[in-house]
Amino acid sequence: MTVVLSIPRTESARALQLRPWRSEDRRALVVAHRDPLLRRRLTSPLTGDGDARRWLDAQASGWESATQFSFAVVADDDTPLGHVVVKVRDAGTAEVGYWTAAQARGRGVAARALETASRWALGAQRIVPLSRLDLLHAEDNLASCRVAEKCGYVLDGLLPPAPPDFPVSGHRHVRISGD
Repeated sequence: MTVVLSIPRTESARALQLRPWRSEDRRALVVAHRDPLLRRRLTSPLTGDGDARRWLDAQASGWESATQFSFAVVADDDTPLGHVVVKVRDAGTAEVGYWTAAQARGRGVAARALETASRWALGAQRIVPLSRLDLLHAEDNLASCRVAEKCGYVLDGLLPPAPPDFPVSGHRHVRISGD
C-alpha cells in the first residue's frame, strides 16, 4: 500500500509530501541520526547502514500489518527532512511521533507534517478506525510541546520516568477525532 499526503506551499514555506520510507533513504536516515540533538531524543538512533536497513524493514512491515504508518517528510528534491508516524495501539487509539532533521528545524516542518498525518489518521484513512491520537514527549522537550499544542493536541497528563527508554518525566498530549 502506498499513501502519499501532500502539504501545499504557503507564503512562508515550501510544499512538502509525506510518503512511505524507501530503501534509497538509508543514507539520509543515517546522516539525520548523526545529529546530537536527535540522538538524545530517540530511543534507538541509527548508527550505520545495517541499522537503517532494519529500521526501514520495520517501517514497511508496519504498513503491511496496518499497525504503524510511517512517513518520510520530503520536499521537491525528495530528500527526507523528517519523519512522522502513526502507531496503532488499542482499539481506536494510536500514538504519533515525529522528528525533524537538523537542517530543516525551525521552519514549521514538524508542525505541518504532524497536522497532515493527524488529519489523515483521524479522518481520511480507512485502513483502521481511529478516534484518539496520543503524543508523548520528554518534559524538557519544549519544541515538541509547542508542535503538539500548535496541532491541537491538548496536554492530558504528566508521565513519570520509565528508564531506560524514557529516563526523564514526560507529557502526554491528546487529540480526539472531531476536535
